[in-house]
Amino acid sequence: MGLLDSLLGQMMGGTMGGAQPTGAQAQNPLLQIVLQMLQQNGGLSGMLGKMQQAGYGQQAQSWIGTGQNMPIDAGALSQIFGQGELGQLAQQLGISHEEASGSLAQMLPNVVDEMTPGGQIPDNHSDLVNEALAILQRGRGGN
Repeated sequence: MGLLDSLLGQMMGGTMGGAQPTGAQAQNPLLQIVLQMLQQNGGLSGMLGKMQQAGYGQQAQSWIGTGQNMPIDAGALSQIFGQGELGQLAQQLGISHEEASGSLAQMLPNVVDEMTPGGQIPDNHSDLVNEALAILQRGRGGN
C-alpha cells in the first residue's frame, strides 16, 4: 500500500504540520469528507462526469492532467454536487455552507491531482478512494 500511503501523506502534508500520522482523522476531517464525496459520486470518473455535465470539465481535466490545476469557484461546487450534499458537508464539519464550499474548492483539485499521478485516472481509482478512507478512519495506525 506504499502508493496510497504516499498519496495520503502528500494530500495531508500541508495540513498535518508536525502531527503524528495516528491523528490523521482528527487533523484533517475535510480530507476524509472529500474522499467520502468522491466515493458517493462514483469515484474520480463519476465526479468528472458530473463536472462535465455542469460545464466544468476543463477544470477537472486540469486536475487530472500533469499541468497547472485550474481553480474552481465555490459556487460552482453547489451546481455540481447540489446544495444538500454541501450542506451535509458543512454540518459534518460544524462550519457554514460558504466555508465548506470554499474549503472544498481549495482541497478538491489537490486531492484529484494527487490521485492521478500520471495524468490519468487509475483503473483502480474506486479502490484507492475506499482504501484511503479506510486508512483515515483507522487513523493510519498499524501500517
